Amino acid sequence: MINTIYKVGNRLIRICEQFIDKIRTSVILRGNGVHFSSYRTNGVPYVMVARGGKMFVGEKFAMNSGIKGNPIGCYERCTFFVDRGCTLTIGSNVGISQAALVAHADITIGNNVKIGGGVCVYTSDFHSLNPEIRAGKEDMLQRNAAPVTIKDNAFIGAKSIILKGVTIGKNSIIGAGSVVTKSIPDDEIWAGNPARFIRNV
Repeated sequence: MINTIYKVGNRLIRICEQFIDKIRTSVILRGNGVHFSSYRTNGVPYVMVARGGKMFVGEKFAMNSGIKGNPIGCYERCTFFVDRGCTLTIGSNVGISQAALVAHADITIGNNVKIGGGVCVYTSDFHSLNPEIRAGKEDMLQRNAAPVTIKDNAFIGAKSIILKGVTIGKNSIIGAGSVVTKSIPDDEIWAGNPARFIRNV
């Protein structure tokens, strides 16, 4: 009896939370000038689109932000950061869980892409590689940046890191916990740190 009451009560609470999450998320997206269509969300993302940046989200976008909806041990909110002059484009029918997409250069995600819990996509080194510059005020201005593209039907395993300048091919799969430092062709499975070819899909 107690178990049933708990489950029913918990379900009602989750329905209310999802309703509130969707309203809050809609306000955040609109406030950042994001162009979006239909979506569903568990939790509320962090979104920051700088002046001069652009973010586009296709239809049927699904997002788990925090532990709700994808309880695999990742508690982070989804993070979307778009710097000035950069564009973040997310295609249709894309699913993202607890991921961070940080666009200091363009990020383009195709259709039917799945991005697992805790994945990070970084388009820059964040800091200069020169220690003298890194110690000074010019550090952020001298960092290297390059765009990232994830093509249609790709699947990025949980807690992987995709680094600047990488293209992940159509239908390709990245194993969980991988660090991807170079581009991957279509229809291949890569994994490891640094990621290496495992086999064809």
